[in-house]
Amino acid sequence: MNSNHARLCPSPEWAEHIQNEILPEVTSGVDLGQDMLEIGPGPGAATEWLRQRVQNLTVVEIDEEAAAKLKERYAGTNVQVVVGSATELSYPDGSFDSAGSFTMLHHVPTLALQNKIFSEAFRVLRPGGVLIGSDSLPSNDLHHFHADDTYNPIEPAALLTRLQTVGFQRITVVVDWSVKFIATKAPRE
Repeated sequence: MNSNHARLCPSPEWAEHIQNEILPEVTSGVDLGQDMLEIGPGPGAATEWLRQRVQNLTVVEIDEEAAAKLKERYAGTNVQVVVGSATELSYPDGSFDSAGSFTMLHHVPTLALQNKIFSEAFRVLRPGGVLIGSDSLPSNDLHHFHADDTYNPIEPAALLTRLQTVGFQRITVVVDWSVKFIATKAPRE
């Protein structure tokens, strides 16, 4: 994470943006269930909001320092913080009712690794489970904001196909000032 992220991501303004502009839209009409997985929470801009809407929230964060801060912040709550990569989740198939990733996918260096995250999220979701998420749209300004950092933005036009390829159904992709998505794993027949 570069200095721009170190300044913006833990700020109250960023948490307010995620909690007021992203999360209400991607959760509208969505049943998050009891057990949710948050992928790549960073400083936890979405975590507090999400934990109030599910019984158990598991967050997987690859950055050890960010994970340590989250562990301290959420000790004794319904949040379990795990250090690890979302490309290789240690959970059995069908462990979660929902999963979410909010404005972090552009930090994943390759399309193949992003697709692996989608695939792992699909695997650990229960039948009928839902993946919700958002990411920034590609722009020259964001490219400069990510100087000396990984910047591999999601291409909105390809997102539908990528999620379908993994196995998701009933997919909604909304593109405005960001890209937001909701994708469902088929229920058991």
